[in-house]
Amino acid sequence: MVSDERPPPEGPATFREVFAQGEYRAIFLANTLTWIGDYVAKAAVTLLVYKETDSVALSAAAFAVSYLPWLIGGPLLATIAERHRYRQIMVICDLIRMALMLLIAIPGMPVPLILALLFATTLANPPSQAARSALMPLILPGDRLVVGLSINASVGQAAQVVGYLLGAAVATVNTTAALLMNATAFAVSAVLVRFGTRDRAPAIAGEQRRHLLRETAEGFRLVFRTPVLRAIAILVFGAMLCSIVPEGLAAAWANERADGGMNAGMAQALIMASSPVGFILGGLMMGRAVAPSRRIALLRPLAVIAPLMLVPSLLDPPPAVVALLAAACGFAVAGIMPVANGLFVQALPHGYRARAFGVMATGVQVIQGAAVLATGLLAEHYPIPIVVGLWSAAGVVLMAFVARRWPDAQTVEATVEAARASSAGSATPSEEPGQGNVDRPRHAVT
Repeated sequence: MVSDERPPPEGPATFREVFAQGEYRAIFLANTLTWIGDYVAKAAVTLLVYKETDSVALSAAAFAVSYLPWLIGGPLLATIAERHRYRQIMVICDLIRMALMLLIAIPGMPVPLILALLFATTLANPPSQAARSALMPLILPGDRLVVGLSINASVGQAAQVVGYLLGAAVATVNTTAALLMNATAFAVSAVLVRFGTRDRAPAIAGEQRRHLLRETAEGFRLVFRTPVLRAIAILVFGAMLCSIVPEGLAAAWANERADGGMNAGMAQALIMASSPVGFILGGLMMGRAVAPSRRIALLRPLAVIAPLMLVPSLLDPPPAVVALLAAACGFAVAGIMPVANGLFVQALPHGYRARAFGVMATGVQVIQGAAVLATGLLAEHYPIPIVVGLWSAAGVVLMAFVARRWPDAQTVEATVEAARASSAGSATPSEEPGQGNVDRPRHAVT
């Protein structure tokens, strides 16, 4: 543990330094397994419901139900993670999801009950993910946190591709087997987290607890009343507002523009996969090859570049070019997200990280859904290339304004210092020296 308390070098942290931390390895493996398992289950449940009902609407509902917990109670559920031990929350949530997946896998289960069980399963996502997010800065100090977040984001995108492909392949042969794969993933994840991470006291002690709604509201107030946190939130929401659009409109776009050289199905797959591939490449390259000071300096230009990459959609390019544009946008977003996330958690006092994660995760879900819904409605009346191009052009204007209003270096430094001081004052005896604090960034935003 001593090596983790030394200041990291001035250059970017390496993958070896990040994976040298045993707790990170355990969480990384657990996350990867459950991510793949979740996407396998999504593909399997969607197919299962369609086979049982022959209804496209119900199969789509089975896919969409996984997003509902974030929309109707994400911040509230995430706040629960502050009240209990992070390891305990993650393990219990994994075991709950394992048990519910086993029930869904029972042959002959009625479709309404499948949807209800699936919804119950996803209720465990917000507290589990919030606990994981709050634990990361306690495990990885300094630039290792940014590199670790970059690895997680890139692997999460890869898990989406692998999970969907694997789920579709297995579920076509045996839907129950695909669901059992997900249940097994949750079981293994629970074991990895239980024996691979240290037990830590709750971020909010029993005598400090208030009403759950009040604690949740405090998370919103902290994020949107703190200039630095508010600026990061708007930056992230703005990036999501544009980058999700090609993926959301891929099916219609591909069918309208497919030609003799590429059928509609292949065009759709190409457009949908391009953004995750671009994100993977960008995340790994930015996290490993770019120095910390340079990554922070690139935040503002990349925020403008991301939507700018989609503006050429106005020229109505073929699907292959659309995929390249979406990949370029994903690459730019990958340069934004881990750095913004790393700065965000460093500017948060201990005891607010899970709540703030709930605010951000819910905001991202709402923004993405609203962007796809709005552009889809516009595309009912106007050509898709025009809709995407103008939507992205508006995104360029928005992100240019956000970049211009970015807090100065002194404000960022003062916010991080205040968070460090607050975290040091609230460190509990169960935390080793240095583990209760988040190292301040070695380079301020410029």
